[in-house]
Formats: sequence, structure tokens, C-alpha cells
Amino acid sequence: MSAVASKIQTQDIVIDEVFPHAVATIWKALTSAQLIARWLMPPTGFEAVEGNTFTFKTNPAGAWDGTIHCRVLEVVPNQRFAYAWKGGDEGNTGYGSALDTVVTWSLTPVEAGTRVRVVHSGFVTPTNDTAYRNMSDGWVKVLQRLDAISGEDK
Repeated sequence: MSAVASKIQTQDIVIDEVFPHAVATIWKALTSAQLIARWLMPPTGFEAVEGNTFTFKTNPAGAWDGTIHCRVLEVVPNQRFAYAWKGGDEGNTGYGSALDTVVTWSLTPVEAGTRVRVVHSGFVTPTNDTAYRNMSDGWVKVLQRLDAISGEDK
């Protein structure tokens, strides 16, 4: 590893909550494009299949068109779901800076329902500090919406 590579510092967003819903209910909300559109944002080309690529669209900034490029990395039904999350542009600073991260969802059945743990890893400091701050708050709100949608009668 080069001296430069060894000095790169990263931060992870980790949220761990228990929802009063069955694992299968949460899993459905995590892996259904129609439901993802309701608690996160509408995906384009989404399928919960390893290797599948899909996108989300958010607010553009500078040289970045607002497209988040994702690739499904791991699918273990009712247990783990992970995808790459890349966006931004090298020419941007602050919002819209280049981002190359991974989102991992882990589900564990517990007496009260399901422990939902999301880890959004790989925020490079200081380049991704703005994204880290914004998404730290954002993921909390996203999990609240995921909980609400999972609690609806389907």
C-alpha cells in the first residue's frame, strides 16, 4: 500500500433500530422497487439480484447530473442486502463531490420484531464531509419512513 493510500481516512454512517415488524416485511420493503420509491427515492432498473445495476436521481450539482449509480453486491434473503452507491464528480467540492460508498442492510429477528442495521460506509474525509453530514441526518429520516411503510397493511 502506498503512503498516500494508507493516509486516507473514511467514516461510516451506522444506524441500528428495532422495528415492530417481521423480518420478511422489512425485507420486502428493502427489495421492492415500488416500496423503495416510497421510503428512499424511485430507483431505475432495480432488481435485488447480485450484479444488477440501477440508479437513483437526486439534485444535480456542478459537473454532476445528480445520478447515483448503484450495483447490488450481496443478497441474502431476509438477512443482508448490500449495494455500491457512487455519485458526484471529482471537480465538485462540498455537495456533489465524488462519492464511492457501500450501503449494507442487516436484518436480525428479535423478540420485539426486527433489528434493522444500515451501514453506509466509505465516506472519504475531508472530500465527502458534506455528504457524510447530509446523509447522516438523511438516513435517520429514511429509516423512519421505512418503519412507517413496513407498518402499513399490504
